[in-house]
Amino acid sequence: MNFSQLFTQGDAVSQGVALLLLLMSVASWVVIVWKTWFLRRVRSDVARSTAAFWQAANLDAARPQLKAFDREALVLPLLEATHATAQGTLAAAGSPSQQLTRVLRDALHAGLRKLQFGQVLLATVGSTAPFVGLLGTVWGIYHALTGMTSAGQITIDKISGPVGEALLMTAAGLVVAIPAVLAYNVLGRLVGQIEADLEGFAFDLRELLLTQKSE
Repeated sequence: MNFSQLFTQGDAVSQGVALLLLLMSVASWVVIVWKTWFLRRVRSDVARSTAAFWQAANLDAARPQLKAFDREALVLPLLEATHATAQGTLAAAGSPSQQLTRVLRDALHAGLRKLQFGQVLLATVGSTAPFVGLLGTVWGIYHALTGMTSAGQITIDKISGPVGEALLMTAAGLVVAIPAVLAYNVLGRLVGQIEADLEGFAFDLRELLLTQKSE
């Protein structure tokens, strides 16, 4: 039995499970392909942006350099956040060190949310697809047992279809889950490396600005 036969011969539950697995597979592969391209682009941009920043003569000269290299706007918001003013509010309270820490943390978290986009979907597909396939497996076995008990004479033709459906659902659940799990781990490691670079740049930027203010 293949998927085309499953849609034509299976009942509503079997068709629903097969369709759900298909949607989960398509969604996870779209995220995998897009995020692989996105993270490779971001990793290159972050490296070039930070290098251009430290090679600039001053902060004013560094800003256009960041705009040119930071296509996904992950590094530039950190620099722009340091110029935000909120006089007369609690955001302006505290020492310059506390204020810089606050604004840089908020800008950094906004960038990290971009990097984490899609990870939840991959984790969800990887953890739930085997159970969705298991539901189809249980349903197929139920059909096989029902066919055996209702048949006057048990033949291989009456149980081969439901058993084949059950085995196909088990395999489909694993085929959907395994790429999602692998992608979640590999892409998560790339995200962690980029996060470390951004956090390091934010820390160095904070120290630089505090040093300039104290002079």
